Amino acid sequence: MSLARRGFTLVEIMIVVVIIGLLAALAVPAFQKVQQRSQVSRFANDIRVFAQGLETLMLELGELPGDPGSGSLAGGHAALADYINGGKYTQPTSLGGVWDIDSGDFGVRCVVGVDLGGAPTALQLANLQSVDALIDDGDLSTGSFRGFNGNRRGYLLIE
Repeated sequence: MSLARRGFTLVEIMIVVVIIGLLAALAVPAFQKVQQRSQVSRFANDIRVFAQGLETLMLELGELPGDPGSGSLAGGHAALADYINGGKYTQPTSLGGVWDIDSGDFGVRCVVGVDLGGAPTALQLANLQSVDALIDDGDLSTGSFRGFNGNRRGYLLIE
């Protein structure tokens, strides 16, 4: 009787490792794309909710909120936090940057959006264009969602 050897050879183990590596190489880009779409959808929803809260405040109270500065709701209208989830809008956005309210800037009554704090990266610009495609016309230079100041900021106009 001969003893049968049990176990895997080095070649078999290497083949399994290569197959797992190939599967991971295919899965990671797909996961990143899904994650990016999720962040864009979240941002589009957040900006709609923020804008609706500001519109409700303006309709009910008959006045615009002040301009509290990027990333801050302090100095805006005292009741603003009652109309939006204030804590959520003091945090960075899902696309990076901070929330911003401007009243009377850019030739419109009030805008809400994101201040990227500088020139956008290619990914941020692509994400803002994706947001624009979801909620507007897909062009950052026209429509209700726009990029201003060299696309440093993306805004939803409230008119």
